[in-house]
Amino acid sequence: MRHNILLIALGMLLPLSAQQKYMPAGIRSFAPVTVYQPVLLDSTDLKASKFSDETLLSYFVSFPAHERFTTELKPDTAGFFHLPKPDKGYTLQLLSFFVNGNRYGKGKLTITSPNLLELYVNDVKRATKTTANDSLHHSGSVDATLNGFTNNARVIIKLLASAESKAGPAVKIELKPEQEDSLLQFTFNNTDKRRITINDILEGKRINGSSISPSGRFLLLNLRETMKGGENRDYIEIYDTKQKRTLLSEIANRSQLGWMPKSDQLYYVSDNSDGRTIYLLDPLTSETKVMAERLPKERFHIAPDEKSMFYSSRETLSVTTPSGLRRMIGIDDRQTGYRDRTYIYRYFFETGVVQQITFGRQSASLNDITDDVRYLLFSTSEEDLSQRPFRKSSLYMLDLATMTVDTIWKDQAYTYSAQFSPDGKKLLIHGAPEAFNGIGLNIDEGQIANSYDTQSFIMDLATRKVDPVTKYFNPSITAQEWNPGDNFIYYRVEEADRVNVYRYMPDRRKFEKLPLKEDVIRSFDISRNGRWATYTGVSVSNSNRGYLLDLKTGESTLISDPYAKQLNTLELGEVVDWKFTSSFGDEIDGRYYLPPNFDPAKKYPLIVYYYGGTSPTSRGFESTYPLHVYAAQDYVVYTLQPSGTTGYGQEFSARHVNAWGERTAEEIIEGVQQFVAAHPFVDGTKVGNIGASYGGFMTQYLITKTDIFTASVSHAGISNITSYWGEGYWGYSYSAGASAGSYPWNNPKLYTEQSPLFHADKINTPLLLLHGTADTNVPIGESIQMYTALKLLNKPVEFIQVEGENHAIYNYDKRIAWNNAIYAWFAKWLKGDSRWWDSMFGEGEKEK
Repeated sequence: MRHNILLIALGMLLPLSAQQKYMPAGIRSFAPVTVYQPVLLDSTDLKASKFSDETLLSYFVSFPAHERFTTELKPDTAGFFHLPKPDKGYTLQLLSFFVNGNRYGKGKLTITSPNLLELYVNDVKRATKTTANDSLHHSGSVDATLNGFTNNARVIIKLLASAESKAGPAVKIELKPEQEDSLLQFTFNNTDKRRITINDILEGKRINGSSISPSGRFLLLNLRETMKGGENRDYIEIYDTKQKRTLLSEIANRSQLGWMPKSDQLYYVSDNSDGRTIYLLDPLTSETKVMAERLPKERFHIAPDEKSMFYSSRETLSVTTPSGLRRMIGIDDRQTGYRDRTYIYRYFFETGVVQQITFGRQSASLNDITDDVRYLLFSTSEEDLSQRPFRKSSLYMLDLATMTVDTIWKDQAYTYSAQFSPDGKKLLIHGAPEAFNGIGLNIDEGQIANSYDTQSFIMDLATRKVDPVTKYFNPSITAQEWNPGDNFIYYRVEEADRVNVYRYMPDRRKFEKLPLKEDVIRSFDISRNGRWATYTGVSVSNSNRGYLLDLKTGESTLISDPYAKQLNTLELGEVVDWKFTSSFGDEIDGRYYLPPNFDPAKKYPLIVYYYGGTSPTSRGFESTYPLHVYAAQDYVVYTLQPSGTTGYGQEFSARHVNAWGERTAEEIIEGVQQFVAAHPFVDGTKVGNIGASYGGFMTQYLITKTDIFTASVSHAGISNITSYWGEGYWGYSYSAGASAGSYPWNNPKLYTEQSPLFHADKINTPLLLLHGTADTNVPIGESIQMYTALKLLNKPVEFIQVEGENHAIYNYDKRIAWNNAIYAWFAKWLKGDSRWWDSMFGEGEKEK
């Protein structure tokens, strides 16, 4: 009996004795700050309180940056850090250091001292010691709990030292994980570098876009700052490239602010009860003047000669139905604006006269105006449900002098927009490969082109002959501009996992890639004189930056990088390009992210991210699924660009059509297997996979095909291609490209065999389903169906609904919680640590 009692006692004591206690080997202090008692006009204040040492301690201090803490302190053998005692009176002593935890968990930070002190963690006061002690031996202490991921938390101790104290000022710092978090390890350091979190993706100041004045002298920069808590503040700056300085910086409160077409002036609008007023703003003097008043509240397009402007006005089709009922008048009648019709108007500045340009029951869209303001391009579009892509467009050229109309084309499919060449004799057209009866197709026999792999065409207006200029150009065209200054066409293109800019020389039929400084070009704007341009872009390990570009020399000058300060505090892992050859003989691009402080001798769990649909996974720093944030949690992260992806040529992207996972899934599986085999630092038994939208479909489809994944995440994924086709706002129209010519009634095999729901019994991988309750793109029923199936099959599955959110999660608090749910899910299954998940959702039903 006595033996059993002894064993029980040992069992209680052993975890305590084995529990690690962490103490810093060095911290930094700031120079002592002398503080004085105020003149005591009375013995008490209005609250009948006497002035005390505690009141001195409570004096507000704006804590200096850590680098200003220049005195390094070392502990004595008992662990105390000793500080200088003032010769007289009182001083405030400030100590600063940082704490890191290697995993999710809870620890208790204890500060022991004979002095009065306040304890701050990340600028928040967490504890106060209000009594002084006579000796180190009798020192009191205060505690603070560090809970969750301790990511280089800054700890500041504000200590009150007195010349009259018997004990010299000193502190001892101890940090101990909670008993149940015995695997948690803490480290102390004296650098402000920390690992990136989802908050860093959401918060901070960034440049959103830039535009350049006609002469190229001035830049208009648009910036946004997101504060903690999610509040957004927008700013504008006007930069003078001649003086190399910012002329104006203010809160963005000028609506429609933009450059005039030929003069270095900005225009903007302001509204009152009489309508809309348009103003001119001089960038050098900041003076404003009124251009026109009592205008309709529309968005304006200033004519190239600056003598008039164009705008569109909207009317809504009236449909009579009994109260409480809504009769649908078309497949897309669920979408906002489906019943709206727009008409083009012209306003003349000199006379104030408004001329209506189009009239009728059809909407008209302004495409372009010639530089001499003689001709205007406008287009119309109407449904044609008899054949894909279910819409046809017509393009018209209007002679503004005579109001006569020339029909450029009628009822064309796959044509999206057009603009004039500088001389007005040609049109630059944006469309799908199948436009103009497939003149731009470059696919294999038996393939159907991917209509999202957009191309560029040039039409001669005299002959109406169409030249498919990008037919043999692999990048996909996302934006195009024919510049009058140099007569080059500038293309912003999707090329592999980058977004680049090329210029095309029509006379020489030659493409030239511009040597820009970022991986993903977000905006690109050219001065009218063709000498200068401005662009913004982001790369795999930095946020958006703004540049001035000399188009003659190709030299870029950095103008704006507001996120740099925040980025400098982040410790990012290396990003490495990696490709493999698939069993189909294709070289499949990809890249991987390593954790900060990567140790090649360790084994890391792997997370695989993909889209698998029509677009590559971009090299942008910020994204809905920021891969650096996953890597910062000690995962290796691998992403790849499988068959069907645009930016690799029409044949490659056409593999997306009528596939719904075929070949793409095999390439992803092969890529994971080859990646694990080629990288010994990856633990091939701990592999997670994640995707969203079509990528969410890919997640579900993949785990019906393989058991190589340990845990899976599907956000807004399609489980049943048929129900998505019929219920999603864009289900049938997206399927016009992805399932070209295939419908549930003529190709039921595609809709069932490729739908993960019909193979739910093959799923063994724990699956987390996430979905916004207001998703109009992929309705939440897609996740409901799969969740129902897996619960009935007694398979490991969790389903999290994000209340009120659509296809993407934009609400600040919900986006953080949603991301944390993903991180916690992977920690549970890839690290064998369910504490984060349990802290969010409770233990719930035990997994079987």
